Amino acid sequence: MLGASLRRLRETSGLDRAQAGFHIRASESKISRMELGRVGFKTRDVEDLLTLYGVVDDAERRALLEMVREANTPGWWHKYSAELPSWFTTYVGLEEAASVIRTYEVQFVPGLLQTAAYARSVFQLGNPDASPERIERRVHMRMQRQERFTQKDGPRLWAVVDEAALKRTIGGREVMAEQLQHLLEVAALPNITLQVMPFRFGKHAAEGGAFSILRFPESDLSDVVYVEQLWGALYLDKREDIDPYLTAMEQLCVESTTPGGTVELIGGLLRKM
Repeated sequence: MLGASLRRLRETSGLDRAQAGFHIRASESKISRMELGRVGFKTRDVEDLLTLYGVVDDAERRALLEMVREANTPGWWHKYSAELPSWFTTYVGLEEAASVIRTYEVQFVPGLLQTAAYARSVFQLGNPDASPERIERRVHMRMQRQERFTQKDGPRLWAVVDEAALKRTIGGREVMAEQLQHLLEVAALPNITLQVMPFRFGKHAAEGGAFSILRFPESDLSDVVYVEQLWGALYLDKREDIDPYLTAMEQLCVESTTPGGTVELIGGLLRKM
């Protein structure tokens, strides 16, 4: 979140990225990567930028410089970096910092709600040449990502899943039945809301595909929209880019099943298996 704070300070001071980069003997692209959290932070660079941006309050400077230390400390997920594409590592870091995650999924059950068997089947589909050991490491990481949501003060997860994802059998009948039962269980947790976008809405607000919106506890940090693509991902944090996704998510929630309707729909699918 240090990058977002630096961007906010730069914009408040009326400077562009090229001016900030010149001040620390760097390029405009480096400032962009710093603000997106895609490069390591040097204490001297951050100190110089804070001075340029007019941050003179000692307490504020100390807090931001402490964030440099935290940003440069590898998170638990970095031990899985060999199994993950670099663009997804950034997402996991943002996910760890988020207080609210809203997600819409079309093809699969959202990763944060998958069982180990379902996740294993998904990884095997997408990585047919991967070794069993590598698949298991990815499954273990996905399960570890889910642990925060079962903790007392865990983040809020609001998931909208397209009905197609629930009717697409992944891993065989037993794996899918276990997955559906798991969704019924997690839907009962107080910090998880699960809705289903039913087939009867042939046209809806999120025709463009899956996306996630992450919100952070710090009020001065903007939301981040994550849109995954086949060989990469988009990270959007400017208001004009975020607003259409917020509007689409709100509309999805209005048109999807209520939590009670979700339980009824999933229960019906289980009875048919």
